[in-house]
Amino acid sequence: MTNTEQALAKTSSLSLGDRWFAFRNRMLRSPRFQRWAAAFWLTRPIARRRASALFDLCAGFVYAQVLYACVRLRVFDAIADEPRSVSDLAHSMDLSLDATRRLLDAAVSIRLVERRGVDHYGLGVHGASLLGNPSVARMIEHHEMLYRDLTDPVALLRGEVAETATSSFWRYDRDTSDDDVAGYSRLMASSQELIAADILEAYAFEGHRRLLDIGGGEGAFVGAVARAAPDLELALFDLPSVAARARVRLAERGLGTRVEAHGGDVFTDPLPHGADLVSLVRVVHDHDDDDALAILGAARRALSAGGTLLVAEPMSSTPGAEAMGDAYFGMYLLAMGRGRPRTARHLEDLCRRAGFRAMREVPTRRPMLARMLVATAE
Repeated sequence: MTNTEQALAKTSSLSLGDRWFAFRNRMLRSPRFQRWAAAFWLTRPIARRRASALFDLCAGFVYAQVLYACVRLRVFDAIADEPRSVSDLAHSMDLSLDATRRLLDAAVSIRLVERRGVDHYGLGVHGASLLGNPSVARMIEHHEMLYRDLTDPVALLRGEVAETATSSFWRYDRDTSDDDVAGYSRLMASSQELIAADILEAYAFEGHRRLLDIGGGEGAFVGAVARAAPDLELALFDLPSVAARARVRLAERGLGTRVEAHGGDVFTDPLPHGADLVSLVRVVHDHDDDDALAILGAARRALSAGGTLLVAEPMSSTPGAEAMGDAYFGMYLLAMGRGRPRTARHLEDLCRRAGFRAMREVPTRRPMLARMLVATAE
């Protein structure tokens, strides 16, 4: 039997849908079809878009490094108010004219920067958006260690990397010192207010009496809730060293007497009781299923029957943000050494196993950043 006959025999055993995909893929990988599609007027725009998208996948790391260089050199801050010349920017960034122009032209191509007249550059649409979200810039700078961890993604996938920079950064255990948690506490606090705004817009906290925020960090989320729901009693729970930082930060914001900060280990220590609402904001996806189930179980024990659980985090298979959930967070959490992005259905199953019912998803303004699941304690 020839190779063609073998291929046809194999294809005939497939379902109708799989046969269509096999045919489609044979066409798409055919150089002859690619040349025809690129020349025919009806398919030419599609072929060019797909070729461009494929090249973007190949060049994505380079684009990310252009962005990282712009953030590290404070390019967007330098041109925030008005366009500046290449010579001015070269001087402020301590680069040669040629290197400055090369970076700026690269940034123009991915819409971070725009050319404004002869040899002048101003903010582009992406640069302006980024400048309006300082937490994003901090995350981009933090990615330097992630880039190092992903130098050999195959070794990472095979478990051949003993310890990654990302896993060293995110240390979660009772014995961590203030120095260990300072970096990630600041990083989480800087991005939490953006998430908090979406949660507060989507969910009515005024209907509750007392909130316990598990993994509450330095108190950025409960601080935002405090402003929106002035009559709500508030508490957070985190590692002792993190809770100590939270007390300082909350006192600085005038919330020292309003928010109770409890220190402990969620896996071994009982959580404080008395809350009728428990929140887990970007906590569950940092843990594998067994630990995630243990955290949800601890949340259930902290609540009386009828109490409410609120889980907010990026989720897998979010429409329009599939790459964010499955590619970015999938590989980031792999480098971190634990956790995974989960679908809403997967999270609902974990909640059900932990003793919750009546799960429902509450729409948020920016689901790519955080989707929200609400459940009731049995």
